[in-house]
Amino acid sequence: MTVQEAQNQQKWDSFLARQTFRPFLQSWTMGEVYRDTAQEPIRLEVRDGNEIVAICQAILVPARRGRHLMIPYGPIMRRTENGEQNTEAVDLLLKELKRVAKEHRCSFIRMSPFWPLRPTPYALPPGVTPSPLHLLAEHLWYLPLTEPDPWKDFTDSTSIPQPLSPEEKGEHLIVENNYKHIHSPSLMERGLGGEVETKKTEEELLMAMRKTTRNLVRRAERDGVTVEASSDPNREIEHFIALHEETRQRHGFTPYTNTFFRSQVRRFAERGECTLYLARFQGEVAAASIHMHAFGETSYHHGASTHRLSKVPASYLLQWTAIRDALKRGDHVYNFWGIAPVTLAADGTPTVTDHGHPFSGVTLFKTGFGGSLLPLVHCMDFPLSPRYHLTRAFEILRKWKRGF
Repeated sequence: MTVQEAQNQQKWDSFLARQTFRPFLQSWTMGEVYRDTAQEPIRLEVRDGNEIVAICQAILVPARRGRHLMIPYGPIMRRTENGEQNTEAVDLLLKELKRVAKEHRCSFIRMSPFWPLRPTPYALPPGVTPSPLHLLAEHLWYLPLTEPDPWKDFTDSTSIPQPLSPEEKGEHLIVENNYKHIHSPSLMERGLGGEVETKKTEEELLMAMRKTTRNLVRRAERDGVTVEASSDPNREIEHFIALHEETRQRHGFTPYTNTFFRSQVRRFAERGECTLYLARFQGEVAAASIHMHAFGETSYHHGASTHRLSKVPASYLLQWTAIRDALKRGDHVYNFWGIAPVTLAADGTPTVTDHGHPFSGVTLFKTGFGGSLLPLVHCMDFPLSPRYHLTRAFEILRKWKRGF
């Protein structure tokens, strides 16, 4: 195997589109969005002969708290035939990432991979330390739009899982190439291959909603709320930015920059991979969202609303409109992104375990549409210099202050 700098967008995105998990944050286009915000993308690919077996898009972040490489939901690897992670590919990528990071005077690498906690094997590379912060959502709520659920084998049925010892799980600990991972049955071992995929209907999705959510969707329609996909997103993104600023001030979170929003909409919309939704009530924009739809998945990436019309359930009809559009496109997953930690009842009903969590309110909103929980491994850091420890101390303090 060899690792090299990627040069071909078509081959990169084609590899990503063939994987079980296809986060758009690892798409070539997303790297250009980061470039527009003065954060340089670094794209590496691992080849076995002429065949790509892994990709990794890292972003050079010149943050004042510590210059570093950020890896959002990467790397993406083709798994081995028995469903295990290709540790040789990970080794090659990490070796080259560390070389590139040091070349750019980075003090650490921060990686938040799209690696489910269960049931597939996952490897924690040597030299890693848990990050004090979350880089991206790690408790994902998603709505499968097809049968069988393409992510079903990776979800949790009772609660957000925590890493357990092999004795607790009744499984075998495998040590291979200096990696430790838990072996669980692969997809082929479970006999889940070869099932014919069928698309769910709107009626099925409506009936799977929480009754309150379904009623609010219908009430919004009766009250005259209208939702449209913007025909001029580069101009109407300003509606979203205004609402987002109001939302930011109301909830006190650190937002993406307006340059980021404008670039993301511009670059993905021209490829037909992004929709700006606007929900209006009596002529006023009450809610807006940026939805990504690439590689057969739709993601609710950004949302905002005005507090003045908080009693109008515009956001509910907006989400339902986006879900229906995803069905029409033939997408297989609708990803709501992050929620607060929850426990799940036997029937899958989620209950928030920490009502002080910043996502507790939006968790009730998102889970009301039905769906499943996909827990991911926690963000990890690879320290490269003593400066990292200063950054870590600063971030621990910041986490303590904001409680998350």
